Order: sequence, then structure tokens, then C-alpha cells
Amino acid sequence: MSSGSNQAPASLSPLAEAYRGKRVWVTGHTGFKGAWLCEWLLALGADVTGYSLPAPTQPALSDQLDLRRRLRHVEADIRDLSTLTRALTETEPDFVFHLAAQPLVRESYADPLGTFSTNILGTANVLQALRSLRKPCAAVIVTSDKCYENRDWVFGYREEDALGGHDPYSASKGAAEIVIASMRRSFFCDHPVRVASARAGNVIGGGDWAKDRIVPDCVRALQAGQAIPVRNRFATRPWQHVLEPLSGYLWLAAQLPQPATLRQPSTINSQLSGAFNFGPHHDANRTVAELVTELLKHWPGRWEDRTDPQAPHEAKLLQLATDKAHAVLGWSPVWSFADAVEHTVKWYRASRQPADAPAIQALTAAQIAGYTRRARERKLPWAVAEL
Repeated sequence: MSSGSNQAPASLSPLAEAYRGKRVWVTGHTGFKGAWLCEWLLALGADVTGYSLPAPTQPALSDQLDLRRRLRHVEADIRDLSTLTRALTETEPDFVFHLAAQPLVRESYADPLGTFSTNILGTANVLQALRSLRKPCAAVIVTSDKCYENRDWVFGYREEDALGGHDPYSASKGAAEIVIASMRRSFFCDHPVRVASARAGNVIGGGDWAKDRIVPDCVRALQAGQAIPVRNRFATRPWQHVLEPLSGYLWLAAQLPQPATLRQPSTINSQLSGAFNFGPHHDANRTVAELVTELLKHWPGRWEDRTDPQAPHEAKLLQLATDKAHAVLGWSPVWSFADAVEHTVKWYRASRQPADAPAIQALTAAQIAGYTRRARERKLPWAVAEL
């Protein structure tokens, strides 16, 4: 409830100043990252509308957090342009975060056309709908670290590196980035909507129940008292807790240039309206075997090698360079690899059934608060209030 004053408290964090009382439209809010993002936005005091298909898993974090009751829930497909446009324009958002996607490499082999239509056409539909807005709005379109043409380099990919993709999922994300850049240059240079894209590493965290992802696979096996099946133990990924890229998305949207500055863009404003990588520290680039070993420190069990020589191709090595996010936004990772794994396991172990929504909300909110405190201690600009 408002105290009757329109002035924000001096101790309010920059993110709370940016989002408190603002209308925020999130696609994919029934997914893992989308649910965490909505929980954080609600904690910041935002008025949140979620647009998504039904939750893709059972259980689903969005259900565990009871988000349907706590925000404005719209159940529809991003490939339905008329419904999408109507829902977006009726909301008149101040901020848009597009996360809805087909997110799995293996699923893309089973359904390549569905993956292409959701990830490419769905993204184009969101951008087309944004053109209908006639008010200032900051939009962050989320793709993936797999949008790059992977050459198994030992150094991180930068935002200017070539886009591509061996598998349909990666190709769809590379193509989505091309669509974003094209539509931004064609339609949003002198428009009240500001558009940027974000590419994140492999996220982990409590509440991910997807199939064919290593952490949910670990949790399901450990809960059943079985050995963890590890399909690709030598694959190296930039593991990071889900709160890491979300802090980047939130801060990027809050910093996007106003429409007046877009007509005469400075170097900084030009950089802000482009693409950003949000990845972990380089020492968090670990193999799947190292991730599982770290996880078992907090939840004793065992794993076994289930390598399948006939399995569909997946990249062996993938790293991100985050110099641009650090230089332009002052963003950097907060939790170490060990921290990310520890907090992930704590969430799963504390939320084992039966657990009601308020308890899971409190657990999730506590991890967001703990992450923010650590960021404040490190004096990251999104977390430190100016006195």
C-alpha cells in the first residue's frame, strides 16, 4: 500500500525504482526462467502480465509459486499474432521481456519445424506487436548463448561473432537474433519502443523440471535413490544460477535509452540497443561431470556414464565473453560456480513435496534477497541505492 508520498524512499534499490508500479509484460512466464523473473518483478513492486502456453512440465515452478493468482495470466501462443498483439496493446506495458521459446536441443531434433516456428516466427510476432505501441517501452528479447556458430573455441564468444547453429534449436536462436537486429534497424530507430537482445549461458536453479536437462535429471534420480544418468560428461558449459542473467535482463531494460536519445544516438545508447551476453566468470565453465560432482557434495548419491555414441550432436565446448555487459552496464556475475550449485540444491531439498505455495514463495524470495545482498556488497550498480 502507498504511504501517500510519490517520492521513492532514499534506500530503494535502482531496480525497485525502475519497476515499482510499472506495467511489465512477460512471455514464457510459465517456464523456469520466466517464473523466476516474475517472482523478482513482483518483489520489486511491478504490475506483471504473463503471456504463455500452459506450464510445460509437471511439477512447474509457476504453479509452485502460484503465479496464476498473483499476476495477470494470459494463456495463449506467441505464434498467434492477433491474440498476441491484442494482449500486448491492452496491457500498454512499460517493459517487455520475451522469454517464450522451445528451449531444448534434443526436442528440436524431434520437432524442428515447431522449434523454428516458435523461436523465429514467435520472436518476429512479438516485435511486430511492439510496433503497435505508441508509448515508451523497453523490450528485452531473450535468445541463447547457443545462437553463435559454435567452433569449439577455448575462448568466449563475443556479441559480434558469427551466428549459426548445428542443431535446429541453435539455428533457431541464431535466426531469431538476425530477425531482432533487422526489425530493430528497420522499425525501431525512431519509435517509442527500445529493443535489445540478451544471450545467457546454461542456467541452473531451483524449480527447473524440464526433461533432458542435467540438473533436473540429477534431482529426479536422487529423489528416487537412483544413479544419475550422465549422457555427455565431457561437454563444457558456462553454468550460472538463473538469477545471474535475470539481473542482467532487468538492468538492461532499465537502462535502455529513451526515445529522444535514439534520434541522435550516442555510442553508449547505440551499444545499449544491441545484443548482450550474460555469462558467468570463466572459472564456471565446467564439464557436466564437474557439475554433477559439485552437486553431489550437497546431496549425496552417485552417477554413471550413459554416453551414447549415436546421440544427436551437441556442442562440446561453449563459453561467453561478457566484457560488453561489464563495460556498458557495470554488470558482472555475483555467485561463483560453487555458490550457484549450492543454492540450487538447497532449493530442491527444501521444497520437496509436500510443500505449499507460500513456503516455496518464501524460499524463492529468500534466494533473490540473498543474491541481491551479495550484489550490494560488491557495489554493483543495479543493487546499490544512491543516497
